[in-house]
Amino acid sequence: MNHTHIVRIPILPMHMLNAHLIIGPDGCLLMDSGIPGSENKIAAALSKVNRGWKDIKLIISTHAHMDHAGSTAMIRELSDAPIVAHQDDAMYYNQEEQMTYCPTGIAGRYLLKRGIALRPYVGFIPDKLISNDQSFDLHPYGVPGKIRHTPGHTAGSLSVELDSSEALVGDLVASGILMGGICRKNRPIRPPFEDNPQQVAYELQQMVDAGYETFYLGHGWPLGRDAVLQHIQKLRRL
Repeated sequence: MNHTHIVRIPILPMHMLNAHLIIGPDGCLLMDSGIPGSENKIAAALSKVNRGWKDIKLIISTHAHMDHAGSTAMIRELSDAPIVAHQDDAMYYNQEEQMTYCPTGIAGRYLLKRGIALRPYVGFIPDKLISNDQSFDLHPYGVPGKIRHTPGHTAGSLSVELDSSEALVGDLVASGILMGGICRKNRPIRPPFEDNPQQVAYELQQMVDAGYETFYLGHGWPLGRDAVLQHIQKLRRL
């Protein structure tokens, strides 16, 4: 049986920010790297599942925001694993250009006002770039599934869709209170920033229609299909 195990790594307390290990029958992948300086937390998560840096076969960057790509350059150096990302965010990964941010509420406006979202990180050039709407097969890296271009949060946002009917969707949706918290963990919310909510609704609907049942998030706790459907309807009413 092709069993895949997903390990959530809480980069910030109460899962307000997550990275993920995807452990397949023949490979271990890292999805996102957290804020700058997160490598020790990721190393601890690897150790708990009896793995180390050299077990990582691929680093997947869902998008170029600092809280998801902040430690990616360092982790590539530690692991020697290639980085895969989408070409539409490529100019932001190497810090050539500053991203634009579309706040969805108080949290996003606070992060911009305090300059937290604009914090620089060590830039890098991804080793593998996905272009347009092509998908990226993960079977050669030991994990049954694929990476798919799912724009809406940013132009180059990526999601991982596993053969186990689980999807890791980055910041297409968040959950909880303050993107995590100790209560209302099954409550879907918008992330602090979002380029195009209607595009996000479309991409999430595509995954629901394809049969994905559990959605792992960059901010907050995993959501089931019904909660994601509720969120899609809210986005469509905006």
